[in-house]
Amino acid sequence: MVIRYDKAFIQDFKETDEGYLTITACPITRPGVFPYRRTDGGLSMEAKLPDELFSKTTVLSANAKPMTDDHPTEPVTAANYNKYSKGMTHNDAHVLDNKLLVSFTITDAETIKKINDGKRELSIGFQADVTKETGVYNGMQYDSVQRNMQINHIAIVDEGRAGHEVAIRGDSAAFMIDTKDKQTGGSNMPKLIIDSKEYEVDPVVKANYDAMQAKLDAAEQRSSNVEKVEGERDALQSQVDNLTKELQTAKENSLTGDALDKRVQARVELVSAAKKFLGDSVDLVGKTDRQIKEAVITKTNSNFKGDGKSDDYINAYFDSMTAMATEKGFTASAVFNDAKDKDKEAEEDIEKQKNNRLNMNKKKEGK
Repeated sequence: MVIRYDKAFIQDFKETDEGYLTITACPITRPGVFPYRRTDGGLSMEAKLPDELFSKTTVLSANAKPMTDDHPTEPVTAANYNKYSKGMTHNDAHVLDNKLLVSFTITDAETIKKINDGKRELSIGFQADVTKETGVYNGMQYDSVQRNMQINHIAIVDEGRAGHEVAIRGDSAAFMIDTKDKQTGGSNMPKLIIDSKEYEVDPVVKANYDAMQAKLDAAEQRSSNVEKVEGERDALQSQVDNLTKELQTAKENSLTGDALDKRVQARVELVSAAKKFLGDSVDLVGKTDRQIKEAVITKTNSNFKGDGKSDDYINAYFDSMTAMATEKGFTASAVFNDAKDKDKEAEEDIEKQKNNRLNMNKKKEGK
């Protein structure tokens, strides 16, 4: 068990006929992550989680507890009650708007004067089991959790380092600080390094800075992950685009229906015509139409070279050879015997076949 002190603020109060001050349903603490000064001077970010703070035993512990002027140096008990007590809390402790509230009455004249003069901050003194646990609550990182909280007293204290404005907003500025004399800070103040310069700052400022820096780091990490995912997405999209183009090309080149029938028939006729020149035993499986036609041309003209020749030239030459074969009865075991120069005749026939192909194409376009 360790002793902790939280701060809140007295806002509305009224004076009784006896001169006492009564404050009704005053917020004394709320869930959150708060900085606490450790005994070694370091700072611990401790979480008051709703399930712990608003547990039945913790809420009830705020009832009928002494009000003190500053925190005493020891827990308040029956043995020292008269020494420290300046009033008492009522029996109406409850939870509202995510805060723990309780009413109380101040009966000590000197303490009442201090309140009227502006000493209006409240700081609960309580015992808790502090366990080492890390996590995030409401965007604030914590390294410890307060459990089994039991309120011992509520002190009226001077303005804390968090400042008057923080308390007025209802924020609980939590410190292990008792009086103004203990708020001097000194070398134990947290330090921030900005542009290579070191500054001593309020613990709340340091805690908020660390929390914002953590959020920034997380945002930058998310941004980096987004850029990585976008890069992977773009690469995949490029692959999809390429595959789509390949599929479209394959569809355009594929033959179906009548077109496929015509292609098959043309191939059968080509192989049949080629075997008249090359013999029935020739293996034409896997060869392209052009390769078959060049083989036929070479059979009739051993000096022929197809390199650099266009498909139209090869087609016309082949058509010429088949036409001559039909006319002269060419077979694989015989060659042409004609007085006319064979090459010259072939060239003339090639030109004729090319013209025939051009005319056929023009007729098709005119349909």
